[in-house]
Amino acid sequence: MNDKNQGPNGASTAGKEGVFETGRLFIIALAHLVHDTYSAFLAPLLPLLIDKLGMSYTLAGSLSVAQRIPSILNPIAGILADRFNARWFVVISPGLTAVAMSLLGIAPHYIFLVILLVIMGVSATLFHVPTPVMIRRLSANKVGRGMSIYMLGGELARALGPITILGAVSLWGLEGSWRLIPFGIMTSVVLHFILDDAPAGKAAHHDNSTAASFRSLGDHRNFFFIITAMTFFRTMLLGSLTFYLPTYLTSKGATMWVAGMSLSIIQSAGAVGTLCCGSISDNLGRKNMLLILSVVTPLFMWAFILYGGVMTVPLLLILGFSLFSYNPVLLAMVQELETDFPAFLNSIYMGMIFLVSSLSVLTVGRLADSIGLDLAYRIAASVGFLTIPFILMLKDDKKKTGTRHPEWSTEDTD
Repeated sequence: MNDKNQGPNGASTAGKEGVFETGRLFIIALAHLVHDTYSAFLAPLLPLLIDKLGMSYTLAGSLSVAQRIPSILNPIAGILADRFNARWFVVISPGLTAVAMSLLGIAPHYIFLVILLVIMGVSATLFHVPTPVMIRRLSANKVGRGMSIYMLGGELARALGPITILGAVSLWGLEGSWRLIPFGIMTSVVLHFILDDAPAGKAAHHDNSTAASFRSLGDHRNFFFIITAMTFFRTMLLGSLTFYLPTYLTSKGATMWVAGMSLSIIQSAGAVGTLCCGSISDNLGRKNMLLILSVVTPLFMWAFILYGGVMTVPLLLILGFSLFSYNPVLLAMVQELETDFPAFLNSIYMGMIFLVSSLSVLTVGRLADSIGLDLAYRIAASVGFLTIPFILMLKDDKKKTGTRHPEWSTEDTD
């Protein structure tokens, strides 16, 4: 009789005990890169779609809402991922997203664009909710390093997506973008075989009810309160230095080219920070890493505000590195919570990040309308320090043992 953590041939499906599974981690990170590259097609295609379909800017803006609104399904996806073998969620998502986003160019009407973007949003939810759980279980006692590798794929996709779709349009025209579909399908096929015995199964607990999932959230309510408050103040900095950065620089006299390049600089530095700081936190500690970042980031934003000009590029490099370095550290902390429902808690974290980030960006915009963008930047830099008391409220890091959660099983649910 096979052990519950063994496949049909007796091979373990729970991952190699204490082993950092580099190969499969990089495969999942590559799938993250492919998936999010397709997800980034909308913004660069928007001017062409507006011209083709005669959309107003209001309708065009609502397409972004259609793309993001399925994120409200995150808790449902988390509950399903904890009850069933979530490997299939991960496998099908790159192909499904590739089909939806590659067909934007041939959509004959606005309503078809909305349908395609909603499909893409659902697919993104199915991919992003269970994959961090897989990463955690393949990373042994180096969860921070695993999350860094995983998050690097998503960061690089922000730059690769626009280049990919604009290159396709230049070769085949707007309505020829469907030719990009095979790359996403191939990714799904590769994932099917590579992750055939990956530890992505349901949680082996006795009570798998929805109420039990929410009780688990209640058990960690203090943690989620703390990181929600942290995220609000941090994303005021993040939104200022990403969403509003080109506008801020042009208001200071920079050319559109320089303003656009500044965004590429900060996001490129962010990719490096994402790769490095999760791994550093494995040794330094998550709480210590967050404290360092929460001191460094607002200090250098103040330096950027006061001493821009010739120092703009080096300061943006430092800010990009520190701003995006929070992501793998926080994601590792969520995955290290003691729970029978890791996918559900991850879905709550992701939904919280989306809602709080949107609120903080709107707050900066409202401040800019009321008192000017320069003063709004100064306020954002100042409130960045308010993350520190909340980080001090976090429990100290537990000693890492390198063991996996014993309550997990990879049995399929019939």
